[in-house]
Amino acid sequence: MLFSGWSSAVEAPWPDIAEVTDHVGVRHLVVTRHALVRQVLADPERYRPDNALDAVTPMPVPALRVLAGHRFRLPPTLANNSGVSHPQIRGIVADALHPAKVAAQRPWLTALVRERVTRLRTTLHSGAPVDLYADLAADLPLLVLARLVDLPDAPVGAVKEFARAALELFWAPLDADRQVALAAEVGRFHHVLREFAATGGGLAAELRAAGHPPDVVVGALFFLLVAGQETTSQFLTLLLHRLAGEPAVRAALRAGDVAVADIVEEGLRLEPPIVTWRRVAAADGILGDTAVPAGTSIVLWLARAGRDPAVVDAPDDFVSGQRGSRRHLAFGAGAHRCVGDVLARMEAAVVVAEAAPLLDGVTVIRPPWCPDNLTFRMPDAFVVRRQSDVPG
Repeated sequence: MLFSGWSSAVEAPWPDIAEVTDHVGVRHLVVTRHALVRQVLADPERYRPDNALDAVTPMPVPALRVLAGHRFRLPPTLANNSGVSHPQIRGIVADALHPAKVAAQRPWLTALVRERVTRLRTTLHSGAPVDLYADLAADLPLLVLARLVDLPDAPVGAVKEFARAALELFWAPLDADRQVALAAEVGRFHHVLREFAATGGGLAAELRAAGHPPDVVVGALFFLLVAGQETTSQFLTLLLHRLAGEPAVRAALRAGDVAVADIVEEGLRLEPPIVTWRRVAAADGILGDTAVPAGTSIVLWLARAGRDPAVVDAPDDFVSGQRGSRRHLAFGAGAHRCVGDVLARMEAAVVVAEAAPLLDGVTVIRPPWCPDNLTFRMPDAFVVRRQSDVPG
């Protein structure tokens, strides 16, 4: 159950903390209550992030050999770093994604999204279906990130394939053959990152200048390309799909009765691309009323915490601006809160403002499908067609 059915289970009754055993027999404590999830995230000393990037399916020797052949390593850098180097690394990355730099990209992104929406509207009017994931959302965050941070000169498709492969390799239930195939794909691109880390400018150069070793530079680039853009394209797709089923919200947006920013926050609360995150207990303790022995894996159910009735009035309804809407934990909290939250919000606001009208008068003919994964939703498509053109 740990890997499948998150979307259907999120509305079901759950205790504040539940013990769950995964597909390989590892025991986890799943934390669902908002206050307890936040408590864990805010205490990186007692609940360490060391296991954040550990593969949830232990890798077999053949897969490890493939990764070793590409000199693949993920040292403590950002999400998995509980050491003294974390604040400086985070500060360098945060400067690259500074709100002022993000805001400067908004006119360019608006023009790009507007151009795509115009083309998609023409296609819809012709009677043909459009895929709002592939044709609108999939590459937008990567294109914006590339304008903020120098990235390796690689085709967009190759970067997207690498990012999705990494999310699957580290966070999905897999068989050995699939692990070997994914290790080869991730390892190949990791080699590209390693070469770029040695000579690239921008963020890579800043990290080198600060004295960080090559593995840390590679790790920061790896995390940006995986979490810094892939999760945002997932969220854009999930949010558009949710809005397709919320005509009252779209009508309020058209009438100017609801702010785009409030729609984005409610979308983050209800449709976060990152469903869970992990911590490991550093010492024996008690969380709520539950004993937590040292070494326990803790799965923080961020999506469930966003629907805690103690925090929000209408937990399962899309009510933009409702009490508690902005208290979601889609970006985490504490010292490891997502450093790209301002960027993700800006991108989502532009897409909602420009693309929401496309959803008027359409029928969903291919909703997003999300594979089994502990943490990431990873929608694969979102296809719509004008209602009048759908065979009756």
